[in-house]
This record gives sequence, structure tokens and C-alpha cells, in this order.
Amino acid sequence: MKSFRKELTFETDKRIDFINITEQVEEAIRESGITEGLALVAPIHVTASCFINDSEKGLVADFTKWADKIAPHEPLNLWKHNEGGEENADAHLKRQLMGREVVIAVTGGKPDFGTWEQVFYGDFDGKRPKNVLIKVIGE
Repeated sequence: MKSFRKELTFETDKRIDFINITEQVEEAIRESGITEGLALVAPIHVTASCFINDSEKGLVADFTKWADKIAPHEPLNLWKHNEGGEENADAHLKRQLMGREVVIAVTGGKPDFGTWEQVFYGDFDGKRPKNVLIKVIGE
């Protein structure tokens, strides 16, 4: 079995942002030379997420609306975590909502996606650099 590791770095302009990273994941799988296996895509930060969904513009906008409804940023005193001086409790909670990572089957050297499936990086406490790990294992 072979393994391949690659890190991507993102720094979003907004506090909450979603970036379609499907092409970067496909490129990493090609670079790995692995034709049959699994690819893990995971942020290396507790206020970010990687997930799979449709890349339809309205749906992507709805991710923020939905997550803000469940875990609003303000009022800051709503969340106990913010009492320690940080103001990002909602970002940790949004990460729980969207999930941490995705695992993608690799078949024939390509990600084995369903119709419309795309990989996203979601940052819920942006404006600073954060990394995403892509780990591909297989034959």
C-alpha cells in the first residue's frame, strides 16, 4: 500500500466562507499515483470543516444562513466559550454542524463522486491562514 500527503493553505477574506476545493482534491489524487484506495480531506483547525455537497450558488449561500440560525455569532455572551476572551464559540459549533472531514473512494485514479458532489472547505473564523490535509492511501 502507498500513501500520499499534501497540504493546502487558505486565508479567507470573510469570517465565514466556503471554497470549492474539488479541483485541488482531484489534482492531489492524480499526483499520488494511487488508482484504488481512499482520500481523506480534513482541515487542520477546529473552526473549519470539509464536506461534500452540491455547488449550486443558492445552496452555498444557504449554508451560512442555516449555520448562523443554529449557532449565531452574536450576542457574544450567548456562548460560554467566549467568556475566556475569544469571540469564536459559534465557529466551533458551526464546525460540528458541517462535520470535520470527508473520505472519498478513489477508483481508476479518480475520486468516485456521485452526481453533483463537490468538496468544500468551510471556514467559520476566517481572515487567517489555515491548512487542509489531503491524505490518499491505496494501491
